[in-house]
Amino acid sequence: MKQCLPDWARRVNADRSSTRSGDGRGSVHVNVAVLDTGISNAQPDLNVRGGVDCLSGTPVVPGASFDDPDGHGTEVAGVVGAKDNGIDVVGIAPGTPVWAVKVADDQEQITDSAALCGLDWITATRTDGDPANDITIANMSFGGPGSDDGACGTTNADAEHVAVCGAVRAGVTLVASAGNEHRDLGQRVPATYDEVLTATAMADFDGRPGGKGVAQCYGFDHAFFGESDDEAALEFSNFARSVADRRHTVAAPGVCMETTEPPGSPYTWVDGTSYAAPVVTGVTALCVSVGRCGTDSPGRNLRTIVNDAKKANTKQPRYGFFGDPLRPIPGRYYGHLVTADRY
Repeated sequence: MKQCLPDWARRVNADRSSTRSGDGRGSVHVNVAVLDTGISNAQPDLNVRGGVDCLSGTPVVPGASFDDPDGHGTEVAGVVGAKDNGIDVVGIAPGTPVWAVKVADDQEQITDSAALCGLDWITATRTDGDPANDITIANMSFGGPGSDDGACGTTNADAEHVAVCGAVRAGVTLVASAGNEHRDLGQRVPATYDEVLTATAMADFDGRPGGKGVAQCYGFDHAFFGESDDEAALEFSNFARSVADRRHTVAAPGVCMETTEPPGSPYTWVDGTSYAAPVVTGVTALCVSVGRCGTDSPGRNLRTIVNDAKKANTKQPRYGFFGDPLRPIPGRYYGHLVTADRY
């Protein structure tokens, strides 16, 4: 099927980035780990470079990391980096190497031991003497109940937070989904961790700012689910409340997300903050690719993405959405909409 540039990618100016997603030529070379249900390496639109199976809590390379019956990980990977090759869809950071870190089973369930295994594995890539496998960015489109103790998990015995901080110290930039419970993300980990760049979700149905899109997705009426407003924070999306969480929260499209699937269904459309996060991951990969973000400076990278989004929205207020900091909803902070054209 002839390639299309999805509306969600156009909405964040992916076609105006350094790689100009959709022109059939661009590519990015930043190692991105996808901690998820696996990634199908039989999907021709993805550059699956390697993988590890952490379902047992012990890393097995590659194990079943390239098997993804559920499809969630393959979908996330497509948003990050589907190739700009003239077929199917194209991602934010086209063709960037993706690494399948299988931490979730076919029902998208994740054990603590699997999550820790995945985080420890990406950390180890930074110190194993092989620069070719160094993970620069990791996407975590999952979460569960928890909180941030402000001390990397050392005071509330949070092993996941300890592992997150270990990955950050090793140089990995981490991106997490805010969650889909319509509540304060301060109750959800890893989204609330200060060391993580967190993505909330907004609605776009036509690839353009302005709020004139109709809530239709390939003939499906999204108003049925209450998603009737173009250019507005999605009702299901979690949001920040605390000052600390606001500092590491940005927004990205999260509805009608056309992306890759395991072979048999080359592409599909999906909804959720699970798919807003890889938009932010892809934008961060672009930032690293052009040198504005670093390969080993996650703290700086987080601040750069947050501040650049703020600057872009302040300069062009029409770019944003209802619910962003320029058009706030009381008690809910969704962050500024990221943009790819700065990189």
